[in-house]
This record gives sequence, structure tokens and C-alpha cells, in this order.
Amino acid sequence: MEVAIQTLLHCNFSTGCNLLVVTVATKETDGFRRFMRSARHFNYTIKVLGRGEPWKGGDYMTEPGGGQKVRLLKAGLQEMEEDKVVLFIDSYDVVFASGPKELLKKFQQTRHKVVFSAETLIWPDRHLEDKHPHFREGKRFLGSGGFIGYVPNLKEMVADWTGEDSDSDQLFFTKIYINPEKRKSINITLDNRCRMFHNLHGSLDEVVLKFEDGQVRARNVLYDTLPVVIHGNGPTKLQINYLSNYIPTVWTFETGCSVCLEDLRPLSGLKESEYPLVVIGIFIQQPTPFVSVFFETLLKLEYPKNRLKLFIYNQEQHHEVAVSSFLKDHRKEYQDVKVIGPEENMDRVASRNLGLDMCRQDKDCEYFFSVDIEVVLKNKDTLKILIEQNEPIIAPMITREGRLWTNFWGALSADGYYARSEDYVDIVQGRRVGVWNVPYLTKVYLVKASLLHEELSNNDLFSSGTLDLDMAFCHNARNKGVFMYVTNMHTFGRMLSTENYQMSHLHNDLWQIFENPKDWEERYIHENYTKIMRDKLIETPCPDVYWFPLFSDIGCDHIVQEMENFGQWSGGRNTDTRIQGGYENVPTIDIHMTQINYEKEWQKLLLDYIAPITETMYPGYYTKAQFDLAFVVRYKPDEQPFLRPHHDASTFTINIALNQKVLDYQGGGCRFIRYNCSVEAPRKGWALMHPGRLTHYHEGLRTTAGTRYIAVSFVDP
Repeated sequence: MEVAIQTLLHCNFSTGCNLLVVTVATKETDGFRRFMRSARHFNYTIKVLGRGEPWKGGDYMTEPGGGQKVRLLKAGLQEMEEDKVVLFIDSYDVVFASGPKELLKKFQQTRHKVVFSAETLIWPDRHLEDKHPHFREGKRFLGSGGFIGYVPNLKEMVADWTGEDSDSDQLFFTKIYINPEKRKSINITLDNRCRMFHNLHGSLDEVVLKFEDGQVRARNVLYDTLPVVIHGNGPTKLQINYLSNYIPTVWTFETGCSVCLEDLRPLSGLKESEYPLVVIGIFIQQPTPFVSVFFETLLKLEYPKNRLKLFIYNQEQHHEVAVSSFLKDHRKEYQDVKVIGPEENMDRVASRNLGLDMCRQDKDCEYFFSVDIEVVLKNKDTLKILIEQNEPIIAPMITREGRLWTNFWGALSADGYYARSEDYVDIVQGRRVGVWNVPYLTKVYLVKASLLHEELSNNDLFSSGTLDLDMAFCHNARNKGVFMYVTNMHTFGRMLSTENYQMSHLHNDLWQIFENPKDWEERYIHENYTKIMRDKLIETPCPDVYWFPLFSDIGCDHIVQEMENFGQWSGGRNTDTRIQGGYENVPTIDIHMTQINYEKEWQKLLLDYIAPITETMYPGYYTKAQFDLAFVVRYKPDEQPFLRPHHDASTFTINIALNQKVLDYQGGGCRFIRYNCSVEAPRKGWALMHPGRLTHYHEGLRTTAGTRYIAVSFVDP
């Protein structure tokens, strides 16, 4: 089959029209599609041999092979015009860095009829090393993955081929090259300074990316050349993947990503029933904060729920309540739901394989969307964006807040673990935006179902010796030539830290202010807190008393529920062993933050959210947010309905209403006696801030019905 790119009229040798690129591709892989894209970019004419044939040329990544290519070339040359120049090149691991005109010019300059790519390493027979000609400069050994020549000379070169498809093409051509008579007769030489070809194996350190005038080239720094063909031969597939993120002009500083909007699968305009069916695999493998928030976010995904099926794997008994609550309220909204709970004792590897299998066995399933429970997807369109990108495997880039930790690796070390690519930081920090071919993805990614029936049809994709399950999956995908991508073209979300997650409390997420401050803030801080200064939301109900939103409703509820769950309310007596000296002059029925081991978290709350307001409203005063007493008070008509007039033992006091007047209680409030000023309808989640000693003598007004809760802090005593 021939794939022809547009040919110019009146073409001659110097324009490149005399060149035919010939490649063998028995299957259309991701690498082949990349090769063809680079060929189209430079207007090469391509002839593909062997399409649809079974590959019998062996796996010459690890052992000699490739004889099938020679057989196909020998037959194909018989149909080619004698005046043609043929570039015979691999395609699965090759990209063009420049066009046919430059290639032919460099070929002419060699003054030979056939030019092979050159290598630093000899393969497959090291015993032939001494028979290779020496050069004054450059590489000595032949590489069979790319060569260029005139049709008559190429015919002569392959005329004696009678080998098997599994025989070594490299050894066949090497023996011709090291034979002085044949080398002279055919007029063969090597591109020993990498002017036309660069084989990466054994020469990775020689190549750097060269960005100039909106173009991207691979520069050989050893010979100061700009090769036209870049070949990721042998074990350098990851390196050619990295280079092809840029070459040829895939991404430049001037234009950004030039191909990211090509070959998309648009979803806009589709009816809901026409959306691709997706199986979402949700994996809860360890104690994780904000699980209920994860399910709230899942519900907000902009995708028809009747085109979604859920596979939920929960290994943690602790999270059964959150899972069950979600399913009770929303199970019927999805087309189907399969749940594997902790009682089934299924291991992690088996659960991942089973999730993929749910999609593989469903003839209507088009995608599998794998999401770990610690992923926080803030972008409601994430799933649609990934589908529209139309890649075999693609992940949205998510980061760990405030760190360079993400869900992808830009490179691998020699032993298959993390290595930082040169562009990793720029990608993570958004200085380079695009869709990036990477060797490793984790936490969240989308897989085309077609892969599960073809390249990834193995039922066990998550096992591979000592590798963890995500490394094993990526290893298996890479070995099958499947490309994996990460996109940072949108902001998608972040990863939670699961370190130091306590499970000894009723609402363990309250303790996440250090490990996951952003998520803690979104959950527990009032939605209008950040607008306090901009929109002048701070009110002054009494002199030097400031009133502003602090906690969300959920934040208030969780603090109250945590205290009631702890249950050890004080008796409201003057004798109090919890405080220094053991005597409380103005006692309340309360629980101290220290009693539930929340004092460090509470001080961080005061430093991060109270101190900035204090410094604004009380100019010249800078608080360290120290406190001896921080506690939740409970007022009930039949318990302690009010608090007598008193001064607080503080420089300033914070008093936060934790529930709602009328709905939860009647009466209540705070009266500042000196000013004869009262705040009688405190808003849930709002904080009163006022000076403590001397000026603001105050009392707690009577609660006449229900139960009132407030959180009080005596700051800087």
C-alpha cells in the first residue's frame, strides 16, 4: 500500500521530489502514526510495505531479527523507478526532523550511492569489529534501521538475500559493508558524523534539543550536526518519545503545542445517548481524607450519568459509611454499579484487573477511566476533555499542592524507576503546556477500550515481578508500543496527601489542616472568607467588635459532632483540673481543644485565618496566636443557659457561632456591658473578634430553648 503526500509540479532532485521513503509496517501502531505525522509535516512521499502481514521478524530489541524487512524491500524495489532515491527506514521509533530537500542535499554531498546510518555500538556480532573500516572521525559501525540509496544500487545490495524472516537484517547488511569488494561495487558508506541519521542507542549524550526561529531540531553536540532522521533504536524508545514531544515543531516556545488540537474526538453536539460509554474504576486502597468530598465531586462531573458505569473497590472498612451513603442516594443514576468491599478480601492487583475486565467484557464500553480515591478533580469537564483528546491512554496532570509531585514521570531511571526529565519542572509549573508522551502515569488516567481487546488484552496487566501495580501497568503498555500521554492544557485538580491520616476521631478530616490545607480550607472555611477584605464583609456590631465569616456549615457541624462524640463535657464548676492552677473564675460547660488533641490544628487556624484580620483591624498589633484556653461551650436552658458578666484572660477573643439561632436554639447572644451593645442573632460560622481585658466587659445572654454551641479562644493571654 502506498501513502502518497502531495507532489509538487516540475519537481527535480534538489526539491526532494525524487525521493521515496519506504518503510515496513505490518501494523498501524502509535509509533507509526507519529512517524506518518512527521512525514506529512515535511511533505515526504511514503510507501508502506507489509501492511496487514503477520510480523515474523522477531523481537530484535533483545535478539537479532528483521529479515522480513529485507524480503519485503527486495520485492518492493522491483516495482520502483530506476532514477528514484529510496530512503529505507524503520517507522515505529523514527521521526523526521527536517525535509527531503535537506536529506537529498546531504546524501549528494557524500558522493556515494548508498549511505547507511552509523552506530557507536556494534551489533549483533562483536567479532566483526576489526573488519569495519576506520574513519578519521565519527562512528564506525553500520546501523540497518536507516539507509538511503539509488534504486539500482539497492537492488544489487539485496539481490543475494535468501534468508528467513527471522534472520538478522543488521548482520546481512554488515557483512556486505565489511566486504571491500561489495562495499566498493555498491558504493556504500556510513553517515558517520550523523548528518542524516542519528541512532540514539549508545549516543544519547550526544543529542540536545535545539530551539531556533520556531523550529525544533536534534543537535548532535559531538559532531555539531543536525540529523534529519532520529531513530530510537534498541532500548531508547523512551528517549525518542521524549524528543518527539518537540520534533518536528510539535512544541515550540513561539507557538506552544502545534498538534494538540489535531485528530480530536469532539463531543459537543452529541445527544446524551450518543456519548461514549465509560466505566469509571474507583479505587480505595488506603485510609484517605475527604472521601465523601470525592463522591460529591464525582457527582458533579459534566457527563451523562446514564452513559457511566461504576466499578468501586474499597479495601478500607473505615470508608464503608461514605461509600454506602453515596450508593444509597445515587446508585440508580448510573447505568450500572459493581462494588467490591473489604469483606471480599480482594487484593489490589486483582481489583485493578477486574476493573479493566468490566470494560473489556462490555461490548458497548469505549473507555475505562481509572481514578484513585486521593484524586481531587476540580475540573468538571475532565472526562470530556480526555475523551476529546483521542489518545490511547491519557491522564490529566494533577499535582500535590505546593510541591513538584505529580501523577506522571517525565523519564525513567535505568532500573525503571523515577527520573526527572529536563522539561518536567516546566511542564508541572505550566511554562510548557501541551499533551506529552510520558513513560509513567498513576492515580488517574483514561484507557481506550479498543486497547483492552488488542495490545492490552492480557487479563493481568498489573503484575510484573517487583514493580508496584501502576509501574507494572505502564511497563506492560510500553512493551506493547502503546503511548501514554499527560495533558496540562487545563487545570484539572490535585492529589491528596494520605500521610499521617488519623482514624481515631469521628471526623478525621478536621485534622488535615497541615497535610492537605487546600482541601481542608475548601471543606471547612466559609465560602466568603476570601472576600472579607475585597468586599468589606467585616461588620462592626459594637465598638471594636468585628464580625466576619469563618467556618462553613459543615465545619461548624463537624466540630459540634466531634465534641458531642467525645462527650466529656465539664460540669461548669469553678474547680477545673484541666487548667493551670485548677480554678476557673467564670466556668462554662465546655470541652477544651486539648482534650481532643486539636490544639495544634486550632493554632494553625488562628495563625492562617484570624491573624491576618487581627493585623488589619487592630493596626500595629501582630499576634502569634498563642492561647492557653480554646474550647467549645454548650448552652442549654436546663444545663447552663447563660454566662455572667466577665473579662476574658486574653489580648483578644474569638467567639465563633457553631449553630443557627431559631433553627437550633432560641435566645442567646453576647452583650458588651460598657457599650450597652448586644449581638443577639449570631450567624452560624461567623466569628466575633473583640479585645479581652479592660474594655470589653461582657456576658453570655440566656438561651431559652434548644442547644447553643460556640467555639471560644482566648488569644495571646
